[in-house]
Amino acid sequence: MSVGLGLIGRVLGGALFAGAWPLLAHATSAQALVSQGNGRGAPPCQSCHGADGAGQAAAGFPRLAGLDAAYLARQLADYAGGTRADAVMQPIARALSGDERQAVAAYYGRLPMPTIRQAPRPAANGPGATLATRGRWSRRLPACEQCHGPGGVGVGPHFPPLAGQPAAYIQAQLKAWRRGTRRNDPLQLMQHVSRALSDGDMAAVAQWFAAQPLPARSGGR
Repeated sequence: MSVGLGLIGRVLGGALFAGAWPLLAHATSAQALVSQGNGRGAPPCQSCHGADGAGQAAAGFPRLAGLDAAYLARQLADYAGGTRADAVMQPIARALSGDERQAVAAYYGRLPMPTIRQAPRPAANGPGATLATRGRWSRRLPACEQCHGPGGVGVGPHFPPLAGQPAAYIQAQLKAWRRGTRRNDPLQLMQHVSRALSDGDMAAVAQWFAAQPLPARSGGR
């Protein structure tokens, strides 16, 4: 009887391990992509975005840790497809397979919020705060927070977090929307917004969001 139970245990254990193997392999491949690249033209993600996914503020590389995985996967697909243009990211995204893009997005989506050095907080009544929290209705500009959430914490897969992202990165994206080199926004919302902003407006709102604290991770993600 004990022999039979031992055999059943080994069979069930083997079956459970076999079922878990794809998940283990998926996690391992994502870690390898982030730390080593894929050997087919995609360098290690962490070389620009950091080992903890916090990004590099001085270089304008954004934080990826804790971002919505569906949003990240879509951005990589858009880089590969050309609706989001960038001299660095486009060839990298095209060097990744669809499965690899999904794996990297899921990996960063699961990472905990990193500790970042907050930028100095601008005045609460300054132009950046006004645009972010109240908009400029004389130019038909809604508040940024209406889509990106209070303090820029992000809302779902279409409106990413702006809080704590490098000001240089936010400003560069606003200029990309205005130039039309980035055109993957829902209903062309950001193209309209960016064309109504001056360079000074872009700098002010970027600095305001860069100084906002990162949201606390909820839901056990």
